[in-house]
Amino acid sequence: MNIPFLDLKAQYRSIKSDVDPAIQNILDNTAFVLGKSVTEFETAFAKAHSVKHCIGVSSGTDGNHLALWALGIGPCDEVIVPANTFIATAWGATLCGATPVFVDCHPESYNTDPAKIVAAITPKTKAIVAVHLYGQSADMDALNEQLTISNYQLKEQGVFVHKTTGQAIYLVEDSAQAHIAEYKGQRVGGLGAVASFSFYPGKNLGAYGEAGAVTTNDDEVAKKVTLYRAHGASEKYIHETYGHNYRMEGIQGAVLGVKLKYLNEWTEKRRAVAARYRELLSGVEEIIVPKEMEYAKHVYHLFVIQVKPFGSAQGDSVSASASARRDALMKFLGDNGIATGLHYPVPLHVQPCFKHLGYKKGDFPVAEQLSACGLSLPMFPEMTEEQIGYVCGKIREFFRK
Repeated sequence: MNIPFLDLKAQYRSIKSDVDPAIQNILDNTAFVLGKSVTEFETAFAKAHSVKHCIGVSSGTDGNHLALWALGIGPCDEVIVPANTFIATAWGATLCGATPVFVDCHPESYNTDPAKIVAAITPKTKAIVAVHLYGQSADMDALNEQLTISNYQLKEQGVFVHKTTGQAIYLVEDSAQAHIAEYKGQRVGGLGAVASFSFYPGKNLGAYGEAGAVTTNDDEVAKKVTLYRAHGASEKYIHETYGHNYRMEGIQGAVLGVKLKYLNEWTEKRRAVAARYRELLSGVEEIIVPKEMEYAKHVYHLFVIQVKPFGSAQGDSVSASASARRDALMKFLGDNGIATGLHYPVPLHVQPCFKHLGYKKGDFPVAEQLSACGLSLPMFPEMTEEQIGYVCGKIREFFRK
């Protein structure tokens, strides 16, 4: 049996009768950039996340940049970012000229560890980016509490001001992997000052190319993002401010508008796949399955297990042992037709591009351990009982051997 990591062909076949006419309509009307399809999607996506504004943009990375740009973040500012995330999260800061400051992740949620925030805050800190990683929301209340401990008080949604110095820190969401995920019953995207989303084709809600969005309840932030995405212009050839070309394509708006109607159904199927994985992998002592935190409704963009090191490994050899065992499992599954993934094998603080920041291996042990032993199993709504059973059976077979 051959099982892909995700099956976009199966998804396309299931919605072909809806998505083909939507694309054809764009072609017939040559509405290739922004336009009605994008506007309609923006309205529907904002409603789905209970936020006031959604601005469609050209990618999730561009959304990260726009979110921080609209908050006025620039050179000499620092932005706190988890070490365990895709590098696009950090690009939001660097594209603004700011410096990313990395923190470790929580050992159970894999998101930013709120307890590590206080030590990372300096007089230059301008924003904290909470990543809802793998489809599970960050612990937003705990992050808020840590800011309160640091003598900041909440001024307005996602905006904290220091009681003595007046320094403002913005709480920003990177929701690239967490469409319609929930935190304590509230959907992500409106939990901070501003949020970014990615619609890369492999995401839970994926375009047929690159696309992203910024959501916010702040009118001024929404106005700035709308200007910045279109060369700083509110009308043609009148440029009110600096900007960029970060506009969403019409075809992507049309595709996303169709897919959004299926997102609730697809999400529940992902959750069912995750539940079945947990059931069939129960008792496999050599792995750790992902934990769904009590405050979260996980949407399972990824299902990342951890492979434990060999029993005799001690000290510095633990990560190497876990990595070797994880890689052996990955090869065994691949040899048996099962595609897997690594998210993420190199933490941000030891990426070559950030060498100048002075971080070193060992600075963030939880993120480093996850990079050494994490393995992403196939996860898509169309997975069958037979496919799930085959994956789990092969994992059990590997450890029996």
